[in-house]
Amino acid sequence: MRLGLDLSKVDVPGPGGNVDIRRKPDRKNLRDAGTSLAATWFLFRGYNVAYPIEPTAYDLLVAMEDGIKRVQVKTTTFCGKDGWRIQVGHRPYSPGNRTPRIPYDPTVIDLFFIVDGDLTMYLIPISVIGGRVIILLRTYTNYIVGNVAGLAGASLAS
Repeated sequence: MRLGLDLSKVDVPGPGGNVDIRRKPDRKNLRDAGTSLAATWFLFRGYNVAYPIEPTAYDLLVAMEDGIKRVQVKTTTFCGKDGWRIQVGHRPYSPGNRTPRIPYDPTVIDLFFIVDGDLTMYLIPISVIGGRVIILLRTYTNYIVGNVAGLAGASLAS
């Protein structure tokens, strides 16, 4: 414009560039977003977060006042008649992943960061879950730490 060039044929991107900002968050993407949501929650509170380089039992390392915590991130989109249910166990490595789920070892994980399909976030110490492989989240309301909806900027797509 300063050079006096005709820019009428140039496509100028709107807010967000070429990203469709009208696109709604979708529950089907929750699994992919879970670890980033957890990291964001910790970062907003001033904690340093690290992602493990090699495959490990935990998804995040978080430097807290009482030391480094190993955080396993879980998400669920399964809501049964009793509420949101989530698998907090894991399968030992085996061909085809056909072995039964087992609880996480409390010497390997310190905290579970869980996001349910309503975008409610929970931070639950492994000692509270104590050897379970499936839990019903409505029994852990004391461990709710917020809701992602504010970060998402919109309600979930149906």
